[in-house]
Amino acid sequence: MKNLLNNENYEWLKSVMFAIAAVLVIRLFIFVPIIVDGESMKSSLDNGDRMIVTKVGAVKRFDIIVFHANEKEDYIKRVIGLPGDKIAYKNDTLYINGKAYEEPYLENNKQELRKLYRSGVLLTENFTLTNLLGYERVPKNTFFVLGDNRRNSTDSRVIGFVPANKVVGTTNIVYWPIKNIHLVN
Repeated sequence: MKNLLNNENYEWLKSVMFAIAAVLVIRLFIFVPIIVDGESMKSSLDNGDRMIVTKVGAVKRFDIIVFHANEKEDYIKRVIGLPGDKIAYKNDTLYINGKAYEEPYLENNKQELRKLYRSGVLLTENFTLTNLLGYERVPKNTFFVLGDNRRNSTDSRVIGFVPANKVVGTTNIVYWPIKNIHLVN
């Protein structure tokens, strides 16, 4: 009987240790939760939204990424420029390598501005990478990122390019609060 209890305890201990190891591996290498802090991604994300960050896969244009901004803070922003891209804004239109791109995720913010200030007000001020940061193109192993709330975002226009090795991962799943569960485009 004593051996049976010892074997059963041993099996339980093995199961618990395996579960802890699995959680640690998943958390360290695959997924990590994050809480949106601030208004820089409004109206795509709200302050306090809880999201899942995926640590696997390549970063693509228009992905929402989480990165280490400094030793104490992680930022969440949208990737606009990939290495080698020429980025410019003119009259609220994004140009990447000379081609105009639509940004449907900014439409709510643009409409709010039009209501407040009438037409003619820009959500994103005109710039080129050269006049903003002194580079013609996004350097190797870096990204150019912007918050969706362009008038209230500390992003690459302020902090410069984001080194690829500072990126925690990509995110597009809001899981909390329950009434706001959705995939972010």
